[in-house]
Amino acid sequence: MKKCRGRPKCPRRVEQTPDVTYFKPRGVPLSDLEVVSITVEELEALRLVDVEGLRQEDAAIRVGISRRAFWEDLKAARMKIALALSTGKAIEIKGGNYISAEDTEISEGADT
Repeated sequence: MKKCRGRPKCPRRVEQTPDVTYFKPRGVPLSDLEVVSITVEELEALRLVDVEGLRQEDAAIRVGISRRAFWEDLKAARMKIALALSTGKAIEIKGGNYISAEDTEISEGADT
């Protein structure tokens, strides 16, 4: 069993969870492929910076974490995606430590 060192990872606020959770090269059965897994919060980091065009500082604020923690999520996601695309592996999106942005808006508004 892996022991965690340091502070536990705080949950990230995610605005969009994916409807599609697997991507694979065409013409190769999934059972024949190695799979690279990225977490939902790593995908959210990619979406905010590479799709929405936010700066890392602004994206980190939206996710509710430090800029450095956001950068580490973004770096991990980019490395995993590049590895999968360059070596013909499937990409699976699953797991992570996140909360839906909709849930936080409801709970924040409940106090008023």
